[in-house]
Amino acid sequence: MAEPSRLLAGGNPQIAKGFGDEPVQAYIAAMPGWKRDLGARLDALIVEAVPGVQKAVKWNSPLYGNEGDGWFLGLHCLTKYVKVAFFQGAALDPLPPGASKQQAVRYLDIYEDRPFDEVQFEAWVKQASRLPGEKM
Repeated sequence: MAEPSRLLAGGNPQIAKGFGDEPVQAYIAAMPGWKRDLGARLDALIVEAVPGVQKAVKWNSPLYGNEGDGWFLGLHCLTKYVKVAFFQGAALDPLPPGASKQQAVRYLDIYEDRPFDEVQFEAWVKQASRLPGEKM
């Protein structure tokens, strides 16, 4: 039986590096409180938007990408929200709202008590999946 994951600072699950759906589902299952349902919903929307999407957990964050083309999106739990990183987000239209120190990256921070636009999220995911991915 797998060892239960522990939460790192800010409430991010500590999950061993791994490739495929299994480590991503382990991460989602370990997300605290309301973030677990959100993580499952984000995962479902990504899979729906990008059939055959590749998944992995690296650096205690789920990553989504296209086989042989790198990663286009990552998730990370913080104390009060879930951060979605679009690795080529500066090329998305409209721009995701959160700027980054890295010029190409844009963020979407999702809070429990604020509306989350699933239609816009899915549109960003589809756009991001067609851009060159990050090799990590």
